[in-house]
Amino acid sequence: MRVGLHALGIGDGARPEVIRAVATAAETHGFARLWCGEHVVLVDAPASRYPYSADGRIAVPADADWLDPLLALTFAAAVTSRIELASGVLLLPEHNPVLVAKQAATLDVLSAGRFSLGVGVGWSAEEFAALGVPFAQRGRRAEEYLAAMRALWAEDPASFAGEFTHFDAIRVNPKPLRGGELPVVVGGNSDAALRRAATLADGWYGFNVPVADVPARIAVLADECARHGRAFDELTVAVALSDGIPEHLPALDAAGVTELVVVGAPPPAPDEAAAWVAELARTWIRPEG
Repeated sequence: MRVGLHALGIGDGARPEVIRAVATAAETHGFARLWCGEHVVLVDAPASRYPYSADGRIAVPADADWLDPLLALTFAAAVTSRIELASGVLLLPEHNPVLVAKQAATLDVLSAGRFSLGVGVGWSAEEFAALGVPFAQRGRRAEEYLAAMRALWAEDPASFAGEFTHFDAIRVNPKPLRGGELPVVVGGNSDAALRRAATLADGWYGFNVPVADVPARIAVLADECARHGRAFDELTVAVALSDGIPEHLPALDAAGVTELVVVGAPPPAPDEAAAWVAELARTWIRPEG
């Protein structure tokens, strides 16, 4: 089982010197992938419930720096050479799919094929309102956008006619490096997210999942794969735990997790951030005992 690190883009992790220190240390110490999430907008008093905490509140202050994940990962790509990169996750229905297709393929080219596009549908009605995007039917919009993006990556020229987007005989370059394909990971812990992962994506990213809930969530994913004629082992299964300890690693591996994602906030000084990554590696990649 691989170990990834979700620590870039927010607060101190948004500072370029800290991104450099964390990214290079993560590559040196054996982390498989760097993850970076997205919120374009936060509000001081949201009415929307955050689905990844017991109290329904996001822990990030509304006034914290939060970088665009594709730009932050492009910076990380420039200071590394081997470690993989993933958006964890980009809120796809908030974006123009033609533009995201180009940006994602550009990052894939600049990183020499190390990028996977993690996408989700979002939970904040306030964020969608600020962007002028309908909150309703965001799941259907994300599914259609993904289909349109795959056409843009694989075809030249490409055409697509859907409910939410339409283009005819356009050329969007560069193409992703892996034969016109870019790995897509669907994030989210709901049954709907697991269905999208099984039917539309190359992997699933469960975020802030209690360790006791992991086998049941993976069982739903496997059932969705079987229902839609998909081999479960075609998917990557990445999970960030809300309560994990290194002793849980064998059980997670047995449950079908292919990547444990460690989530944390780096310290503000670059040398301290590098040491923090090294300690995480000793804990999670090479645990004692």
